[in-house]
Amino acid sequence: MRIGVLSIQGSVAEHLAALSKCGVEAVPVKDADTLKKVQGLILPGGESTTIGKLLKRFGLGDAIKKAKIPLYGTCAGAILMAQEILNDVPEYSLDMMDITICRNAYGAQQESFVIDLEVPIFGKKKVPAYFIRAPKIVRVGKGCEVLAKLKKDPVLVRQGNLLVSTFHPELTEDLRVHRYFVEMCR
Repeated sequence: MRIGVLSIQGSVAEHLAALSKCGVEAVPVKDADTLKKVQGLILPGGESTTIGKLLKRFGLGDAIKKAKIPLYGTCAGAILMAQEILNDVPEYSLDMMDITICRNAYGAQQESFVIDLEVPIFGKKKVPAYFIRAPKIVRVGKGCEVLAKLKKDPVLVRQGNLLVSTFHPELTEDLRVHRYFVEMCR
């Protein structure tokens, strides 16, 4: 099985390494031709405005929408997948997942934090989660399943073959979120 990581900007190497540890072929995706050769795609964290501009410029956004493969967006990737983005800067969106998200909602870089999250589908052992200039999901649609929350806020959400997290599991040695996505791609 091949799973791609959008390789425009962001935490690409970390996602590729996590996927490799999950026993799948991890493929950097920079163009539509490579996208056609993967069974799933991770949209990594980074700067969502920059990634969005590049997706639009290179036509990759349309190719991702047409591919209809499982997608997993972390942090900036989650922002790009949302149907609605709350901020004062017009931003490109893939408009795929029925969520509303607010950029940098937990604060600036110096207010980033790590916390252990309860994710019931993974059992009792908590998942370490890095929140770095993290967005906040402020609305989930009826077809969405909230898999984890931070206080009352959804932070891991699934809708069909779409998955988003507002945190960075690729920065930890815990592979459960990546394994969950791999299973979505089977």
